[in-house]
Amino acid sequence: MPKSGFVHLHTHSEYSLLDGAARVDGLVKRAAALDMAALALTDHGVMYGALDFYHRAKKAGVKPIVGVEAYVAPGDRRDRTPRADKADKNAYHLLLLAQNETGYRNLLKLSTFAAVEGFYYKPRIDHELLEKYNEGIIATSACLGGEVCAALLRGNYDKARDIAAWYRDLFSRDRYFIELQNHTLPQQIQCNEQLLKIAAELKLQVLCTNDVHYLGQADAYAHDVLLCIGTGATIHDAKRMRMDAEEFYMKSAEEMHKAFADHPEALEQTLAIADMCNLELEFGRAPLPVPDMPDGISAQAHLANLSREGLAQRLGSAPEKYHARLEYELGIVEQTGFAQYILIVRDFAKFAREKGIFFGVRGSAAGSLASFCLGITDIDPVDYDLTFERFLNPERVQMPDIDMDFEDSRRAEVIEYVTQKYGEGHVAQIITFGTLGARAALKDAGRALAMPLSDVNRLAGMIPTMPLHVSIDQALETNPEFKAAYRADEKVRGLVDTAKRLEGLSRHSSVHAAGVVISHEPLVNYTPLQRSADGGLVTQYPAATLEEIGLLKMDFLGLINLTILARAVENIQRSHGIEIDVQALPLDNAAAFELLGRGDTTGIFQLESQGMRRYVAQLKPTSVRDLAAMVALYRPGPMAHIPTFIRAKNGHEKIRYPHPILEEVLEETYGVIVYQDQVMRIAQVVANYTLGQADLLRRAMGKKKREEMAKERSKFVEGAEGKGISAKKAGEIFDLIEPFAGYAFNKAHAVCYAMIAYQTAYLKANF
Repeated sequence: MPKSGFVHLHTHSEYSLLDGAARVDGLVKRAAALDMAALALTDHGVMYGALDFYHRAKKAGVKPIVGVEAYVAPGDRRDRTPRADKADKNAYHLLLLAQNETGYRNLLKLSTFAAVEGFYYKPRIDHELLEKYNEGIIATSACLGGEVCAALLRGNYDKARDIAAWYRDLFSRDRYFIELQNHTLPQQIQCNEQLLKIAAELKLQVLCTNDVHYLGQADAYAHDVLLCIGTGATIHDAKRMRMDAEEFYMKSAEEMHKAFADHPEALEQTLAIADMCNLELEFGRAPLPVPDMPDGISAQAHLANLSREGLAQRLGSAPEKYHARLEYELGIVEQTGFAQYILIVRDFAKFAREKGIFFGVRGSAAGSLASFCLGITDIDPVDYDLTFERFLNPERVQMPDIDMDFEDSRRAEVIEYVTQKYGEGHVAQIITFGTLGARAALKDAGRALAMPLSDVNRLAGMIPTMPLHVSIDQALETNPEFKAAYRADEKVRGLVDTAKRLEGLSRHSSVHAAGVVISHEPLVNYTPLQRSADGGLVTQYPAATLEEIGLLKMDFLGLINLTILARAVENIQRSHGIEIDVQALPLDNAAAFELLGRGDTTGIFQLESQGMRRYVAQLKPTSVRDLAAMVALYRPGPMAHIPTFIRAKNGHEKIRYPHPILEEVLEETYGVIVYQDQVMRIAQVVANYTLGQADLLRRAMGKKKREEMAKERSKFVEGAEGKGISAKKAGEIFDLIEPFAGYAFNKAHAVCYAMIAYQTAYLKANF
């Protein structure tokens, strides 16, 4: 396939926060459209988008070159003394590109040290780190902000040449290049002449780049506004940070040839460097940290022993169905290889229990009897008919998801315990990015354009908040007042058009509310790291990327209602002298259900909203199962079925089943499909799916992929006919369960939350 005679090696995405105005996907698509063989991503000081870029470029047929435009401290990276000479800087730019996996791993380390040790306004590396971690990396002299150009702009040619010579000696002539840029800026023209002289004296190759900060030239104005947002300036500030040209976009090869007509060798060098960079990454399951285990015993055997002991402790002489279920689960855990993972979770659940920290599980983990036996959960999944395959099954071998709720006031204790146990460099919280939503983009752009705040707020108020994530374009289509204002006023049109170009860009990084990642090997082997505001480690890669790498990601959530429960138990002990174990409460307390039946749900977990209060009063719940169904149904979509559920429960409407064979599945919920588990059971009972296959069906239905759904429908109907159910009836049942697969609740999650609701109701009613 013919390719253009140039490759962009100096490229910033939205992850150069509030400086880059191009999305990763847009950059890749633009490079592909320009018929470029490769593309580098070199965000300022960070690698937030590196792996997302790697995958998107591979998919688009563009060779990905992972890099970073690093900040280099003028001395020691740990020195935070302000520079006495204002002409000098606290950090210089240096372009670094990974040639191979060794170079990529070194970039991870450099990016981490820069953020963890060298941060001073910006994440900074130094010459010491470059001496240690330069293998597999190509470096260039970078832009006007680089060390070489900075010396030239100060009139110190000899210093500039000495700096370039130092980098040449460190990286060798094969891996250090003099970088030329031409954005029609006088300083660049001045520097380029001297850079060429240095290259000739030191026998260095030159390459040319365009410092890409936005996709097309038409985005220059929006990028200027973005810089104003980032610096708190307005477009009218004379001394604000700005790009003094509209040339910082992804130019075509033809445009670059025109800009560097006198230096064809610099254009060709970009292709040579692209050929030198061949990063191939493989992803699998990263080695898990090792929990405490007796010598000479495998994780699987230890898990099995603890689970069987736990079953005896929990239930004494348990019925045979419990033993059969536990052995089945242990077999699946062994088959999927997750024993070590479950033991890790058991370890910090044990810590929380021993320290008296109230905790619980949300999600499918409560469907595991092994989790119940190990003390990870306190819900008996056999008693509540919870589906283990929703948690783990051999047809879908991926890391199980155990999300834990802790008292919000004591969540940090658990994270600290895990950090101490596995080592600081092995545990980190997870980064997340706040984006410029429609309203935020409009308000931020309005401030940068110095428009009256009242006018901007009025326009922002025309963008609906529900449904969530309404775009500016959607608001223009659906709100006639907004459209009229846009058409009538040129200033409004300018504001809205600018905001549309910025909408959706990452605005800032923050720490994920719950996510924690734990690794056997140092995390820096897999992800660059940085510090949070409180000094803890945070990954530079977001959760989806970490999962792809195969790292163990846990959700440690803080839940205020668990804190309230814990304080209530303390207060009852103090004032009544009664010790209460909320996990051992009688589940048939008349006072608690009478309180709920009155709709007196202030302070009751999940049941406080006005609509929920009304429904609970109508329902007159008599069991935790009733509460679980209400927790699951009270959401957009399922909410329409609440009246039917209530009438059927109270005997005011006959319970109807789509087919007599489904009575065993839907009896508990009075004929109404409430849970994802029921969708899976229906597939099992009607069409002879295994529960593992049924979980795949549920996921396929949720994604609504037409071709996949057509195959599943044929399989479902065929399976039903094998059980004597007509194709017509089977099709009707398939159509019935399809929407529920998308919005039905996980039953284990609903039961866990219903249990907390009952516990809070019990304490309120009795104390």
